[in-house]
Amino acid sequence: MSEVKNGDKVRFHYTGTFTDGTVFDSSQNREPLEIVVGSGQIIGGLDNALPGLKVGETKRVEVPFQEAYGPMDPSQRRDVARDRMPEGLELEPGLKLEMRQPNGPAVDVTVVEVGETMVTLDANHPLAGKDLVFEVEIVSIN
Repeated sequence: MSEVKNGDKVRFHYTGTFTDGTVFDSSQNREPLEIVVGSGQIIGGLDNALPGLKVGETKRVEVPFQEAYGPMDPSQRRDVARDRMPEGLELEPGLKLEMRQPNGPAVDVTVVEVGETMVTLDANHPLAGKDLVFEVEIVSIN
């Protein structure tokens, strides 16, 4: 039976958890994820763990934040005057927004704090700074 190697198109199921066991994503009850191994389509720590696995094999992969979404970058947090936010918007921590920058791309942000005059927005990836754990099962290798 063949083993996964870089360049293979692989389909696999996964369940991603934080180190405390809380699930943040899973392919269960969906189609398996399909990627080309080693192409950078998924986080490096998971991509690097797939070579050598066989169809039907499962593996637990612990991915430190440096090999996942990187560290939290404090420069990606901004305080914005509340009156610059869209009128009528119910602001609360955890709210996801898309902000347009002048002459730049749209940026996904999360509201982290709401004050009387200021709102703190965070443009870090939601999983930045977090160590992750994946349970993977190889479904097919092409």
